[in-house]
Amino acid sequence: MAFSKEPAYRHGSAPRTAVLFCNLGTPDEPTVAATRRYLAEFLSDPRVVEIPRLVWTLILHGIILRLRPAKSAAKYASIWMKEGSPLQVWTERQAKYLQGFLGERGHQLLVRHAMRYGRPAIADQLDALKRDGATRVLVLPAYPQYSGATTASVIDAVAHWALRTRNVPELRFVNRYHDEPLYIAALAESVRAHWQREGRGEMLVMSFHGMPARTLALGDPYHCECLKTGRLLAETLGLSQQQYRISFQSRFGKAKWLEPYTEPTLIELAGQGVKQVDLICPGFAADCLETLEEIDQEARAAFLAAGGQAFRYIPCLNDSPAGMKALAALAERHLQGWPTTAVEDPAQCERALAAGAESRP
Repeated sequence: MAFSKEPAYRHGSAPRTAVLFCNLGTPDEPTVAATRRYLAEFLSDPRVVEIPRLVWTLILHGIILRLRPAKSAAKYASIWMKEGSPLQVWTERQAKYLQGFLGERGHQLLVRHAMRYGRPAIADQLDALKRDGATRVLVLPAYPQYSGATTASVIDAVAHWALRTRNVPELRFVNRYHDEPLYIAALAESVRAHWQREGRGEMLVMSFHGMPARTLALGDPYHCECLKTGRLLAETLGLSQQQYRISFQSRFGKAKWLEPYTEPTLIELAGQGVKQVDLICPGFAADCLETLEEIDQEARAAFLAAGGQAFRYIPCLNDSPAGMKALAALAERHLQGWPTTAVEDPAQCERALAAGAESRP
């Protein structure tokens, strides 16, 4: 096996601890070419599409990558920010604030963000951390609920990088935070603040990203963790079972996915006479195409067309103080046992090595 070129090892170099904050990914720009590159990488992951490779390769390259990039690029263009893709902008800010929040707690850490698909790639960021002297890395996926298609895929990418790395850092992974008290509290705070600004709707809809229904039967805990997040959030807000709904969005293909689906749920509510709904996406750490276009544009239009009168989208936690506090506390707990509050003096290490060499016979 050929190993990648690594920075030269220096005896006495100070070991450092790092956090790698990983999100899903996004095209570099809202163009057909960039979107095609991104979709090709994303949809080629066997964790994402679990059907026989040969069959899927023919479908992906023969149909999907010919038709879907233009439609997806137009959707990205409708939500693109001045600074770039919303997911890229928010994830980069979250990493910077995470370093600051942890620094205020006394932790001297390297914190970088990475994307599972697209740039900056996980492998590239791990290479950069090694160049900066990181010998311990906490991998923190942005996904609150564990799924094989998301969290496990991040682990795959790190493992693939480790396969070609000679001196692998000590690694830890955060698999989930769907029921973390501070995470639930941050979500509740965002809902209450929204109600204070915009007024309170008749129904709170919690929309999570969908997964094929078969993943539940195969042992993926994602569905159960989404339901727990929704229940805990409802309890924190003091909602009865008649005051909220949990649904799943982003269905892809003709197979059965986790139900109930978000858009049909909204249409059903409008048909039942519900005029005002508030909608939050608790499974997304940052706003992205699935929240800003699929929910705040498409789902909004479906609800209003079905007879609803007011659709109010509650933004993701993004870089909110409560959300960042929750991420910092999560990282801090998983960093326990690793030195993070001081950096050893390289000169002192070199002197200790020299003294040891002189004392040996």
